Amino acid sequence: MKLPVYAHPTMTVLVDDSDTFLHSLVFQLDPMQASVCFHDPLQALEWFKANAGSSELPLQVDFDNPNQSAEQRNVAVDLERIYRISGQRQRFSIPSVLVVDYSMPQMNGVAFCQAIQHLPCKKILFTGQADEKIAVDAFNRGLIDRYIKKSADDALDRLEEEVAALQKAFFQEQSETLLDMLVLHEFSFLRCGALAQVVQQLYQEHGFVEHYPFPSPSGILFFKADGSAQLMVVETERGYESQVEMARDSGAPCSLVQALEEKRMLPFFPPDGMYSDEVGQHWHRYCKPPQVCRGLETYYWALFEIEPALLDIAPTPYAEFLRQHTPPLAAFSF
Repeated sequence: MKLPVYAHPTMTVLVDDSDTFLHSLVFQLDPMQASVCFHDPLQALEWFKANAGSSELPLQVDFDNPNQSAEQRNVAVDLERIYRISGQRQRFSIPSVLVVDYSMPQMNGVAFCQAIQHLPCKKILFTGQADEKIAVDAFNRGLIDRYIKKSADDALDRLEEEVAALQKAFFQEQSETLLDMLVLHEFSFLRCGALAQVVQQLYQEHGFVEHYPFPSPSGILFFKADGSAQLMVVETERGYESQVEMARDSGAPCSLVQALEEKRMLPFFPPDGMYSDEVGQHWHRYCKPPQVCRGLETYYWALFEIEPALLDIAPTPYAEFLRQHTPPLAAFSF
């Protein structure tokens, strides 16, 4: 189990020529899952053209020496650009999963999937009993990721499970390049299965709906649906050693240095106030006892409330998006 570098709510696209079945699908999905429905596949394709533009990865190419060849170039990661995605309302409209009927008069489901094959969207094909061989062939050709028989008793339950699983797979693939780079530095915990389980528990316990890596201190920035944020500061044994050295060099109170040496406290100081006189005298206000996760290595972590002003962004809350989001009226015919 790996943790995607980042994840946020996305759009599930439902395409079926039966309005009745579309309504059943909508009601079956989690109410916190945004969806858009089409009974006309051609309209759906137009919607994909307008909304499926993938965000550019926050990478930039640098040259330490202007005379270096292209093979010697360095690639840098702009970590702040990742969590600043939380300020983009359009992130919620990105289609991550398509659920499409096979038998439609204008265009069958396999042809539809082939038309958007170049997009990273995951695809689920709904089929009838007689179409199962077609679905298997489409799966083997890489045109679809799953197929579900409409006649199955558990079809809608399985659909909900598969949508959730494929949304996770969508972000795993989208962030794989970033993950390979980040784990070489202070973010090795992103590849740790044990820590990924901790993050999953935090999602459930606190109602988080999205997360992003945070550069300093290293950790994971979470948002709830109402836009409130919490930061999971993650530290390692080596990181604690650096904290102790920095505290000593900055003249921090002996009590704080000792707490860091004994790993009894994990700090999250204001950006411009680390170990300053004002902060140092009240250091306990900025620290929490860490919890321990033993995985690829020993990780110490704690959750801190974080004000949006510290992030220098204005997050777009998912709850606000859901209130304002309505499927296109043209998607339904009554």
